Amino acid sequence: MIAIIPARFASTRFPGKPLALLHGKPVIQHVCERCLESRLLSAVYVATDDKRIMKAVECFGGKAIMTSKRHQSGTDRIAEALAKLGQTFAPETLILNVQGDEPLIDSKTISALLKQMQKSNAAMGSLMTVITDPEMLDDPNTVKVITGKDGYAIYFSRSGIPFNRDKLPGVTYYRHIGVYAYRLDTLQQFVRIPVSRLEKIEKLEQLRALENGIPILMVQTTYQGLGIDTPSDLARIEAL
Repeated sequence: MIAIIPARFASTRFPGKPLALLHGKPVIQHVCERCLESRLLSAVYVATDDKRIMKAVECFGGKAIMTSKRHQSGTDRIAEALAKLGQTFAPETLILNVQGDEPLIDSKTISALLKQMQKSNAAMGSLMTVITDPEMLDDPNTVKVITGKDGYAIYFSRSGIPFNRDKLPGVTYYRHIGVYAYRLDTLQQFVRIPVSRLEKIEKLEQLRALENGIPILMVQTTYQGLGIDTPSDLARIEAL
């Protein structure tokens, strides 16, 4: 099992955020260190499109792979990085995708996802957490997910789902956290599939998997998925 962390330099709201300092270390270094704390991972790589990020990773002893600037998603960047590694992996090898702007990701959360993937033999997996703030239900930047009894995702949406028409009590809502684990053959299949109809509508990449029959196992966690999108997010996380 290996982790590949996609990290691009260009960001509309926060250019160069993987290199922003958080308590004296680049954000990307925090993410790498959290991944390395999981003993289930045999290696951790950063897949980047910028030499400045690559140099920073190498300076703190990490491993980085240069990839194209043309990728539209982190998944595509990971697929190219895997190809460039030049290693032969078994089709069932687990690949972990952790975003390069999530410095608070912890090894217990990572290991919980990987263990469930091993136990279930699922093709693809991700994380979800209970929504405790009602305002998140109406926030399109908070992605919601509903699952079946088997724990697999039924649908992801930027809208509040399920819609509680009759205001029934005790309805629990879940927020999707964008950490993914894929089997190698599933990842390779995914990147060959064109952008799907629902993916275009919701602007959610994971819907491409569901529309094309790739099931996604959802693992519940208490991790809140606090990423960095703006300089103010960086200040908030530094305070934490």
